[in-house]
Amino acid sequence: MFGWVVTFLIVALIAGILGFGGIAGASIEIAKIIFFIAVVLFLISAVVGLARGRTQV
Repeated sequence: MFGWVVTFLIVALIAGILGFGGIAGASIEIAKIIFFIAVVLFLISAVVGLARGRTQV
């Protein structure tokens, strides 16, 4: 998922350099949204992992 964030950030940088401000702004917003979704999913996964605990075999 972080690969998508990096991709959108690169698109935003290239668009910004070339003068496409609208595309750059949209790419940055998409990258932010995907980044925060990834962080939330990671935190949920971590909490569920801690709640389940480890089973003894």
